[in-house]
Amino acid sequence: MPATVLIVEDEEPIQELLAYNFKAEGFNVRTLDGSEDVVREVSVDTPDIILLDWMLPNMSGIEICRSLRARPDTREVPIIMLTARGEETERVRGLATGADDYVVKPFSVPELMARVKSLLRRSSPDAVADVLKAGELMLDRRTRRVQRSGRDIELSPTEFRLLEHMMQTPGRVFTRAQLLDAVWGRDVYVDERTVDVHVGRLRKSINRAREANPIRTVRGVGYSFDERFGAVNA
Repeated sequence: MPATVLIVEDEEPIQELLAYNFKAEGFNVRTLDGSEDVVREVSVDTPDIILLDWMLPNMSGIEICRSLRARPDTREVPIIMLTARGEETERVRGLATGADDYVVKPFSVPELMARVKSLLRRSSPDAVADVLKAGELMLDRRTRRVQRSGRDIELSPTEFRLLEHMMQTPGRVFTRAQLLDAVWGRDVYVDERTVDVHVGRLRKSINRAREANPIRTVRGVGYSFDERFGAVNA
């Protein structure tokens, strides 16, 4: 699944500019204007990277950054601060709070994009990698091909996205609601039982008799790509 960037920006023209350009580059994009409880939103559905405006209506970007860094579940999420404050003391303050990078408005979108990709290559290499591998299972994002032990596996577009999303973070347990949002999108109403149906089809496609099943069911929660699968079968 493409990397998810969360844009927290209350200036609508800037938010729209960033959303348009990141979508054009193939990112999943979520936006907040800062009037929400940003820390709670990030904790519930953690993005791969956050673009965080310094000046927000309810809570400053500095305070949000500090709160995210204090939580174990969001401590490692890369954060780039966006601000009109260009003084050295302000840059130091932003970085000291825990931001990974600092971009002064007005900024170059290509430069910002390069900084985002650079951070993701270090923090979440699978989020920007062209090929995902686990043991004998290989998924190629460029060609949209999936192979296991050298044989091609035919998947529907939905099954491909489902496998891609889970392979990107082995071991992480996704609820059905989270998989619906990530694979089908938030603007489409689909019953949660649809996830079970597609997971069942995906398993039939990638598993032959006696082959280890990499997709784990977590009873009462959802599904996970077994992080032990690659280690056992490598």
